[in-house]
Amino acid sequence: MEMLRHNPKTGIYPATPDYVHALEVRNPSRFLYVSGTMGLDERGIAGSTLPDQLTLIWSNIRTILASAGMTVDNIVRVTSYLRDPSYAEENQNARVAALNGRVVPTTTIVAQTLVADWLVETEIVAVA
Repeated sequence: MEMLRHNPKTGIYPATPDYVHALEVRNPSRFLYVSGTMGLDERGIAGSTLPDQLTLIWSNIRTILASAGMTVDNIVRVTSYLRDPSYAEENQNARVAALNGRVVPTTTIVAQTLVADWLVETEIVAVA
């Protein structure tokens, strides 16, 4: 499997350092689509702060990936849903840290979550 970044330098607005416009995946054999994952602990209780929830989200995502024999290195797409736009930078920093600085296509949307205690929800696509 080969992953190629596509980040045109002309004819489009520039990508910021934390994402790429597109990621081409050549010859994958498996796709894993992960539903929105919240910052909930094993009992289903939301972390009390945004940093707590972001830590739980990425821990939960790593657990799901491991169940499929994958790691964060297999992630090719991230979509985050924030309850408040002020969470954007902290969410971005958590994503960059979780991916060990590797950039992928990403979208962040501000939306009302189903439960008021859920501050962020993140979904990913991974390939192997």
